[in-house]
Amino acid sequence: MSTSKSKKTKSPAAAATETFVVERVQTGFRMEKRMLKVLKALAEYHDLALGDLVEGIVLHAFEGKSAFGAQSLERIADLKRIYGLELGAEAAHRLTEA
Repeated sequence: MSTSKSKKTKSPAAAATETFVVERVQTGFRMEKRMLKVLKALAEYHDLALGDLVEGIVLHAFEGKSAFGAQSLERIADLKRIYGLELGAEAAHRLTEA
């Protein structure tokens, strides 16, 4: 006779509040100036540290998902317009220094 253990599934609310312990390191990298301004403003809009915002974007990208909903995408479009960022995905990996 075999016994099976049922797995408890977490509710979406419980999963959203789960935390993960990580080790963070200080890093420095160069980025297009207006892009950084947009990211900083977006982090402030969401009340996040810039590093937390970037981590979220990367984790979503690694799974082929968008990190932003419709409202955030509208805000990003506004911020890009405010800071004069006209670059889109087509410019990825094709930027050169002025």
